[in-house]
Amino acid sequence: GDFIFLDPPYLPISKYSDFKRYTKEQFHEKDQILLANLVNKLSKKGCHILLTNSNHPLIHELYKDFNIDIYKTKRNINSKSTNRKGEDIIVSNFKKRIIFANAKSISSSLSDQMLKFPTTRYMGSKNKILPYIRDITREFDFSSAIDLFSGSGIVSYMLKSEGKAVISNDYMALGSTFSKALIENNSEILPLKSAKKLLCQNEKNDKFVQSNFKDLYFTDEENILIDNIRANIISLRNPYKKALALSALCRACTKKRPRGIFTYTGNRYDDGRKDLKTSIEDHFINAVDIFNNAVFDNKKINLSIRKDAMDLTSSGNFVYMDPPYYSLCSDNEYIRRYHFTEGICCNWEGVEMQWHTKTKKFKNYPTPFSHKENAKDAFDKLFDKYKKSIILVSYSSNCLPTLDEMVEMLAKYKKDVKVLSIDYRYSFANQKENMSTNKNMVKEYLFLGF
Repeated sequence: GDFIFLDPPYLPISKYSDFKRYTKEQFHEKDQILLANLVNKLSKKGCHILLTNSNHPLIHELYKDFNIDIYKTKRNINSKSTNRKGEDIIVSNFKKRIIFANAKSISSSLSDQMLKFPTTRYMGSKNKILPYIRDITREFDFSSAIDLFSGSGIVSYMLKSEGKAVISNDYMALGSTFSKALIENNSEILPLKSAKKLLCQNEKNDKFVQSNFKDLYFTDEENILIDNIRANIISLRNPYKKALALSALCRACTKKRPRGIFTYTGNRYDDGRKDLKTSIEDHFINAVDIFNNAVFDNKKINLSIRKDAMDLTSSGNFVYMDPPYYSLCSDNEYIRRYHFTEGICCNWEGVEMQWHTKTKKFKNYPTPFSHKENAKDAFDKLFDKYKKSIILVSYSSNCLPTLDEMVEMLAKYKKDVKVLSIDYRYSFANQKENMSTNKNMVKEYLFLGF
């Protein structure tokens, strides 16, 4: 448990180096080797070691099992002024280095390509902190990335626009549909002429929305239109055109819905905004145009996957995690908010409908992030699973596990851990009385392990 600092005479790295001036006894290679052997013994005894030396290949070899950091230095005294600059190394056996920092100004605005992404009010969207995530990714040289909980797909889209080969994963059909349309898809669009044909009446439609969601979210005429579009989308053979059409339909339904959620019935939050006055038909065509405009080819093979993050077997140099946040202040139930659009994407197949509920939602998909202890264990397993990758995690100050617990878990698997703190305000709070208070003011944390 003792801390030991060693600053021996440096091993010369050039003919100009001269440590005889401050030591009578020479300290050459054999002495460096003896010292390294001693340092290894001390380390095995459980001592905390910090040692400085010159940036010499032998020193790197002697301390290859230790942490080595290189620092630029300036010598105050040297016989030749041109040699007053050098490099020192710091050798340590500290398992971790923890850095806490407040977010600094971003390096540049988002690219023109990123500005084409179809933004939404999707719960947990990282639109506001995306520039910070982008700047962090630019600190590292990597070619492939995994977005484990892609949600709206905005981080996957950013990684794709940065030229990475992206695997975009989400356990919801809604998220995987978005990423199928814009991440995996590199070139296909849905021509507006074809999109308009999807609005036509289809006698074979299953009338699922008309029958089960009457007088809940939309008018009878709107429900009929939604069912017709759904039925016509099935006839699309190209999977990317189908994903674009489904994404556009979901966007249209969300835009037409006050607050963009399906946790209530009726129109109690109708504030008269233009989106609520625009027809679903127009919303759908506008959305198709927006999604088409966002399609691009980054010359990489990108994948859209729908799996539980705990079951995903894919690997990547960089892994981004933005799981559902567990909080005592609110819930992380995406299904409760978006069950209707999720149902559109999965065609209400494989779900457990809760017909007794007023909103006609279906049962949440199981996730370990819905409970405090399960969430902590899930994080630990994911950190272990991707310990060979650069890990970046988004999390919030009002959520559990706590900041200290997150750092402790990540530090078990990564040598260096950096925590970036960003002031953040949620778009809307769960309780009406919180809207005028600071209860929706939090700090968004970015945990970086490398």
